[in-house]
Amino acid sequence: MFANIQAKTTWDIEGNMLWGYFFTSPNESELQKIGTELVSNGYCLVEIRELESDTPQAASEWQLHVERVEPQTVDTLFTRNTQLGDLASHYKNVTYDGMDVGPAD
Repeated sequence: MFANIQAKTTWDIEGNMLWGYFFTSPNESELQKIGTELVSNGYCLVEIRELESDTPQAASEWQLHVERVEPQTVDTLFTRNTQLGDLASHYKNVTYDGMDVGPAD
């Protein structure tokens, strides 16, 4: 990912970037709890939203989106993803669903 961004953009990928992190759960209240913990650790809450389903009978699925402007390297991002996955495991039916990145404006 880092090499691809360096090759295809003018972003300073190892400088301050806007990193978004995502969690999912069938239980909105669990996402509110983990969101509160993340905000207390310096993340900005973007939203908790219900995801649209392809089938009307499917159970509701919710997504938490938090962001933080920070520098990352391949190693620090690996560590961050591991930490967030571990954090999610402490909440009932919460899954760490990955991240995205963009320029910090």
